[in-house]
Amino acid sequence: MSRLEGLDSRFEEVATLITDPAVIADQPRYVRLTKEYHDLEEILKVKKRYENTLRSLEESKEILAAESDEEMRALAREEIDACSQLIPELEEQIKLLLIPADPDDSKNAVLEIRGGTGGDEAALFAGDLFRMYQKYAERKGWQLAVSSMSEGAAGGYKEIVCTLTGDGVYGTMKYESGVHRVQRVPATETQGRVHTSAATVAVLPEAEEFDVEIHEGEIKWDTFRSGGAGGQNVNKVESGVRLRYNWKNPVTGQVEEILIECTETRDQPKNKERALSRLRTFIYDKEHQKYLDDIASRRKTMVSTGDRSAKIRTYNYPQGRITDHRINYTVYNLAAFMDGDIQECIDRLIVAENTEKLKEAEL
Repeated sequence: MSRLEGLDSRFEEVATLITDPAVIADQPRYVRLTKEYHDLEEILKVKKRYENTLRSLEESKEILAAESDEEMRALAREEIDACSQLIPELEEQIKLLLIPADPDDSKNAVLEIRGGTGGDEAALFAGDLFRMYQKYAERKGWQLAVSSMSEGAAGGYKEIVCTLTGDGVYGTMKYESGVHRVQRVPATETQGRVHTSAATVAVLPEAEEFDVEIHEGEIKWDTFRSGGAGGQNVNKVESGVRLRYNWKNPVTGQVEEILIECTETRDQPKNKERALSRLRTFIYDKEHQKYLDDIASRRKTMVSTGDRSAKIRTYNYPQGRITDHRINYTVYNLAAFMDGDIQECIDRLIVAENTEKLKEAEL
């Protein structure tokens, strides 16, 4: 626990800094320091409880050694048992809190689901996955806003992109990135044969304005009438927006044109705002890919590498089975899982990743 030394003084230093007008004016620095303040506050809270528990243990041992009253001795033994059980739990908590957190974990997330191999069935499965995450977001109290979609010919989605807003969304949802495979009899299958299809899920941290530098004066905007059924306004007002932006890829050095469309609302300014948010997130994701690759190479078995080509989970309908291949986790509650009951699987993935982080940090 030597790494706890100096945290109190750093906490006081950060507490002073976040009230400094010069720091408040520097938004990126202020946000970093505010997060550090809350992280330190959490560690110091557990540290204080740990120190109090150690003190109680020593005091109870002294009472047991010196006291002759049987009632007092019994109370001391109870306290010793309780403290002895709590101390390793608090030590484990402190170890996990000392591991540097992913700075993106607290951010909102952009969720992209695309039908993969399997044609219409893959699009239907992408739709099922979207509904699963929609139900999960409801359970978590998160807000979900669809920014673009392309529907499949037989239903579902060829592609759907949405933003999830709430507390620690990316830190929870990042484990869902990868290829999701489904085994079931498609509605179009007349012979009753089981087919295998797939959909890809990408979860990106939503970029904040100061995460990436965008020259807004260089953005080319177009407006168009939103397509779709129903409504007096949908096809008559140019509420849809399309932005084009030339961006220099820092890895290749090539200039690439980014094209983003947003038809989510009937309010053109809101669509512009959401298109800009998607542009920031797109660039942020590209510029941080090397960072993600470095992490992935260091932690070859890590469950949340963000590798979108890795097969992470199979949904077997005939057996009612879900298997997460990263942690060899299998359950037979497919109906509940597809209804948004995915928290236990995510919790196990978090535990697996934390175990790897502890090994790596040699705590």
